[in-house]
Amino acid sequence: MSDDKPARETIEEDARIDALEQRLNAAQQRENQRNQPKMSGADANYRSGNRVLADLLGGILGGAVIGWTVDWFVGTSPWGLLVGLFLGIIVAFRNIIRAANKRPDE
Repeated sequence: MSDDKPARETIEEDARIDALEQRLNAAQQRENQRNQPKMSGADANYRSGNRVLADLLGGILGGAVIGWTVDWFVGTSPWGLLVGLFLGIIVAFRNIIRAANKRPDE
């Protein structure tokens, strides 16, 4: 029985199979590279959203603090706070509009 040949003989490697495997590996590497995220940090939209939020909160809170301080020293109870809030909102929206009109490449 040891002298019997197997029913199927092994087929030697074909050069076409090697070339196909190399092309497949190259295609998989390109696909993996294409699917990787482009940026590791925050993207531009995230940063601009944070800037808008900071401008809005900073304008409102800054105006409120300045208005309240004016009220405290001058003694005009709600009017300094209201004027400060109003001016803070105006400044915040002016900064947001200015940031929105800026080109992305600047």
